[in-house]
Amino acid sequence: MARGDGQLTHEIDPQDRGPQDECGVFGVWAPGEETAKLTYFGLYALQHRGQESAGIAASNGKQILIYRDMGLVSQVFHERDLELLQGHIAVGHTRYSTTGSPSFENAQPTLGPTPFGTVALAHNGNLTNFDALEAMADSRRDHATKVVEEATKKSARTRPFRDSSNDTSLVTELFATEEGESLTEAALSLLPHVEGAFSLVYMDEHTLYAARDRHGVRPLSLGRLENGWVVASETAALDIVGAKFVRDIEPGELIAIDEDGLRSHRFAEPNQARCVFEYVYLARPDSKLNGKNVHAARTQMGRQLAEEYPVDADLVIATPESGTPAAVGYAEASGIPFGQGLMKNAYVGRTFIQPSQTLRQLGIRLKLNPIRENIEGRRLVVVDDSIVRGNTQRALIRMLREAGAAEVHVRISSPPVKWPCFYGIDFATRAELIANGLTTNEICENLGADSLGYISLDGMIAATEQERSQLCTACFSGEYPIPVNNTPADKGC
Repeated sequence: MARGDGQLTHEIDPQDRGPQDECGVFGVWAPGEETAKLTYFGLYALQHRGQESAGIAASNGKQILIYRDMGLVSQVFHERDLELLQGHIAVGHTRYSTTGSPSFENAQPTLGPTPFGTVALAHNGNLTNFDALEAMADSRRDHATKVVEEATKKSARTRPFRDSSNDTSLVTELFATEEGESLTEAALSLLPHVEGAFSLVYMDEHTLYAARDRHGVRPLSLGRLENGWVVASETAALDIVGAKFVRDIEPGELIAIDEDGLRSHRFAEPNQARCVFEYVYLARPDSKLNGKNVHAARTQMGRQLAEEYPVDADLVIATPESGTPAAVGYAEASGIPFGQGLMKNAYVGRTFIQPSQTLRQLGIRLKLNPIRENIEGRRLVVVDDSIVRGNTQRALIRMLREAGAAEVHVRISSPPVKWPCFYGIDFATRAELIANGLTTNEICENLGADSLGYISLDGMIAATEQERSQLCTACFSGEYPIPVNNTPADKGC
């Protein structure tokens, strides 16, 4: 699967899907601008955060129109679609489904009536108290029907009952049943009851809203246009649309933007647990997370990795493209030359055609092919960001040996992934994680490498220049900062 920013994920083999972030969100308030087109380009910059579906909702102050469908951003939207989405506010979403087959019903933004107007909502993350919130929604359902009927003067057929079972639709329904004088008041009443990871971007006919859970697990940034404001999952999306980065949305903060300006509200006290895997792999390298450039962090991880696991070798190569910054750092610190050992086919995109088992054995060469002249007879250091099941690395090592590599030493710029994520990343199950059942030496033997080294947890964290106490390291350490007892695996955004 080719990432939207040109990176190549672990899905060289469709049966060896690597870690997937579930969603990217984007919102803009900019009178006089083509907000739907700005949102389109913002989503394009966030394509790596979700490739199953995409959607945009826009408001002209009187009504909200929405268009969403399955596929990549470039496949879903055409010029004529964006021309129809007129208005001074827009929110957009690109989604990766967590489990099972993707479905149109789960595409976002979601749309629903409330006593305060229509709400269009996009969500990145995963809620950990889904069952409790669903019970809350069930208890309010009869009352919700009466409230909406009275507000809209329509029959119960327009009631805000969900047509899908994900947590985004659930939050949208709960907004419809929350009391208060405005959508802002409804949010300040509801959000303290919502637990887990959520970066929300939503709007009614007149106002753009953004909210981030009190742990700040998933990123969310605020940018300034000449005549408006932008919120986005990553700062790279602000750059794409010409917005100047202002600041990160704070954990536990709700902002509202309309003709009266920007207003900030606090709905929960911060207890930060930002996802460290964003620095390792998920975020674009040209983004900034909590003030730290992602590319710089990954390069430093490579330098640290060279200090922790040196080796005598002739050439450092990367698994394109996600391993490249760490490979450059490893080469700098070790003094071993960095070179290109694997050629990536830039024109291979996401395909829904699954190869037969016979073709799958050759499928890795569709996306990567060794440069024999750079490999033959050489001792290689192969740098990658993580190992999940190990199938991809095993195939790569075999391919490099067939191309004449004398030795293959694997270096990984994150610790062993041993635990699942409940906060918005779809890892393999714990039983499928190769590091869960094998030692490093056993993994090395299983992959067919000459040696294997993972960066230490402390070394990885030091490279991010963040405080360990303010990071979530659950997938590496098993230490979950948010209780996960009621977290269905298939309810994510």
